[in-house]
Amino acid sequence: MCKALKFARSTYYEALIRVPSNKEQEYQKFSSEVKQCFEENKKRYGAVKIYRKLNEAGIPCSIKRVQRHMQRQGLRSIVVKKYNYKSNQGKVPDDKKNILNRDFKADSINKKWATDITYIHVLKEGWTYLASVMDLYDRKIIGYAYGKHMTADLALDAIKNACLNVKNTDGIVLHSDLGSQYTSDLFEEYMKTNGFIHSFSRKGNPYDNACMESFHSVMKKEEVYLHTYQDFEECRKALFEYIESWYNRQRIHSALGYKTPQQVEDEAIHAA
Repeated sequence: MCKALKFARSTYYEALIRVPSNKEQEYQKFSSEVKQCFEENKKRYGAVKIYRKLNEAGIPCSIKRVQRHMQRQGLRSIVVKKYNYKSNQGKVPDDKKNILNRDFKADSINKKWATDITYIHVLKEGWTYLASVMDLYDRKIIGYAYGKHMTADLALDAIKNACLNVKNTDGIVLHSDLGSQYTSDLFEEYMKTNGFIHSFSRKGNPYDNACMESFHSVMKKEEVYLHTYQDFEECRKALFEYIESWYNRQRIHSALGYKTPQQVEDEAIHAA
């Protein structure tokens, strides 16, 4: 064959045992590192966060380089729509106040909290409900309650769980919408007894509670919409894993300087 094609046998055998160049080996190694980081983070990270994680791990790279390698391997992250804060519809009833007024920044933990309830469907029981509480300083979910009924008790259980590790709740601003769960006598009595300052979103205006709306949207796109839960218990375990293991302790946030909520909380505690 070599004679017919008119090239040396040495060239033919060299091609059979060709060893990739150092550049090719480095290229393949970096591609593997990108894919590994993508999969370790449950396919939820895009190029920017993978770039951050790789550099933290001592693997220097640029965002464009990560983008090229992701594109080459067909790696696409879950896209989460960002909230637009411009809407100013609705108003708060005369006996309520929007104390937060979209000021989602706090100077430390346990200064400003936000809470909300969202719907999650499971096959056996149908609609179920998750009430969550977020500390706006570090965006950590500090309390939640999952149930089969959307009641004031469910909303209150989430607040009580958030209070478990807080010595004094006097003066904490707690922001919610105007749902019946949050305006109930049961809920309001707990607020007053424990020194909370209750702030309310304007009627029909989810942007006044944008951080909670954003969390529930992210959770659904990264977890809930990717699975079909057979029953309440299966969903409960999945939510626990997502919130406690992933969202609070592993998921880095651009709003937190690409740190996790737990990292920011730990830094605040050590600085106190």
